[in-house]
Amino acid sequence: MNAVTARPLRLGRRSARARTWLKSRAGREALALYLFIAPWALGLLLLTVVPVALGVLTSLTNYDGISPLNLVKFVGGANYVRAFKDEDARQAFGNVALLSLWLVPIGITVSTTLAVLLNQDIKGKGLFRTIYYLPTVFPIVAGATLWISIADKNAGLLNAVLSIFRPGTAVNWLLLSLFVIWSGTGGGMVIMLAGLQGIPQELKDAARIDGANSWRAFVHITLPLLTPVLFFQLIMSLIGTLQIYVQPLLLSAGSGVQVGSGLAGTPRRPVYMYLNHVMIQILAYQRFGYGTALLWIMFVILVLLTLVIFRTSRYWVYYEVEQG
Repeated sequence: MNAVTARPLRLGRRSARARTWLKSRAGREALALYLFIAPWALGLLLLTVVPVALGVLTSLTNYDGISPLNLVKFVGGANYVRAFKDEDARQAFGNVALLSLWLVPIGITVSTTLAVLLNQDIKGKGLFRTIYYLPTVFPIVAGATLWISIADKNAGLLNAVLSIFRPGTAVNWLLLSLFVIWSGTGGGMVIMLAGLQGIPQELKDAARIDGANSWRAFVHITLPLLTPVLFFQLIMSLIGTLQIYVQPLLLSAGSGVQVGSGLAGTPRRPVYMYLNHVMIQILAYQRFGYGTALLWIMFVILVLLTLVIFRTSRYWVYYEVEQG
């Protein structure tokens, strides 16, 4: 038998074995599994893998979003080198890093405090929970207008009241920080409240029987069991705060500051955040390659910060089951 006739025989045997396997129970279960995961796998490929690959390639080119692809040039790491030399990018990242440094702890503290208070057996706690959660679903433009009318440095209602007693008073109320805390506290409060309600009441009762007061029971029982939720909130709050974008635009526009049009507006310098700089580069100056490189730098920073938090969590996060 020559090689030409042997090859169809081998293919026929493999096809027969495949048909036999598909008729078996294991084959039918495997086929059903592949059919069930096919939509997810296709979505992962088209909506995640392909866009990420295109993003990496774009950051290595001079693509401007307008020119045809045959005019796009490969520039290697020039966009990344430019990002580290860009003074505006460094200032924008410094602004958002400084904001996150104190806004994340304050936000988590406020959310935890509200959750502890609203976890008590008090009348109308359902109403209070709803009231504190409302800012989370409040339209962001309306929220920005509200805070500008209340706490603006030059035209806010609070400064107007203070001027009655001391004319000429103009207090900087840190509009952006107040707005972010106000709009994000409700969501964090709900997550913390869920964590508190998952703590067995028997442990608190046992602590009180042993003579612990409410504060000691909270410090030694409630807080350690709440650390997994705090761990989750820390990561999500850090990621969310470093990606602040819309709030500076709205607050700057409402304060009478001249900004650019659309999504590429320029906020005031004290609230000029990293993503504002990225969008200006992409939408205003058509520097798609450079803007994408800036986004990848932020992605790497977020991954590194998350890894650091994960590595340090073994020293302060308590799990009821042993972690591998």
